[in-house]
Amino acid sequence: MSMTPRERIISAMKLEELDRPPVAIFTQAATLSQMDKVGAAWPEAHKNAEAMAKLGTAQADVFGFECVRAPFCLTAEAERLGCKVQVEKKDAAPMIKEHPFHFDPMMGEYDDPSTLMAPEEFLKDGRPAVAIKAMALMKKSHGAEYALVAGNTGPFTLAGHLVSTENIVFGMMMAPEEVEKWTAAINPIVKAYTQALSDAGADVIQMSEPSASTDMIAPDMFESASGKFIRESLAAVKDAYSVLHICGDTYPIIDGMIATGVKGLSIEEKVDPAKAAEKVNKRAALVGNVGSVRPLFQGTPEEVKAAALACAKAGFSVIGSGCGIATATPDANMKALVDTIKAFKR
Repeated sequence: MSMTPRERIISAMKLEELDRPPVAIFTQAATLSQMDKVGAAWPEAHKNAEAMAKLGTAQADVFGFECVRAPFCLTAEAERLGCKVQVEKKDAAPMIKEHPFHFDPMMGEYDDPSTLMAPEEFLKDGRPAVAIKAMALMKKSHGAEYALVAGNTGPFTLAGHLVSTENIVFGMMMAPEEVEKWTAAINPIVKAYTQALSDAGADVIQMSEPSASTDMIAPDMFESASGKFIRESLAAVKDAYSVLHICGDTYPIIDGMIATGVKGLSIEEKVDPAKAAEKVNKRAALVGNVGSVRPLFQGTPEEVKAAALACAKAGFSVIGSGCGIATATPDANMKALVDTIKAFKR
């Protein structure tokens, strides 16, 4: 079946039958090797649109993956909204160092989220504006051949970045109405940024919502903490496919993730691929779930091949990493993932 990488990704998102699934990393995909090969590296590639676009297209240009993807972290939105973020290292993702708002469920003290900037103002500057510009550059250079994936941060996770994740998680147990105020106030910004990335050329918006993991909150909290807000922001995006990524063991919340209305689910290797595919039952495209730590970072090419084949045989729509790629992931393992799936036949 002769298809461009872009056509293969779009067909996969539509749940169409293919001779093989596409191989593409929808989560963070930059490695140190890619940075050196294309001459674009962190931290500059977090802040400069041209460098971001060059590194964002490297997974395709260097290894032959079938999408291109930017940006590379979950701190851009938080920084724009007032968090102090360390963006200094080539070999490590940016880190949030200070939270600008007070939210203390133990003491019952909460800042007012109505002081957040308007969505229109949010889009004008900072690293979100850089990512929007980079998406347009990637569309111009690679959009005819490759699907463009844009990454952003989910509303519950972003609320936690502003008031501290620990506080927002405790808040779900002690003051859920205060958590809802914050997530509801942030969601219009999330929705506007999601749509702006689509308008700039993204074919897929892959939103990461790690704080809604079952490692953080109980499965029965998912809908009130995150699901109903994802429905309003990510799932409502126009002219792009929506993919929700949540870390950890998502098996207990798969139905809830699908109920948000998103087109795809990106899940980690903590969920057995065959069990995930059986539960999803083609209600959404499944993306993943080759382990980003092991086998991709710490394993061998043979282990990567085995994990990739397990996902392909289970019926995943797009084969890629279960979560963001470690920057020191070996070239041999990245190449093994690509070669294994491109040789696979259903």
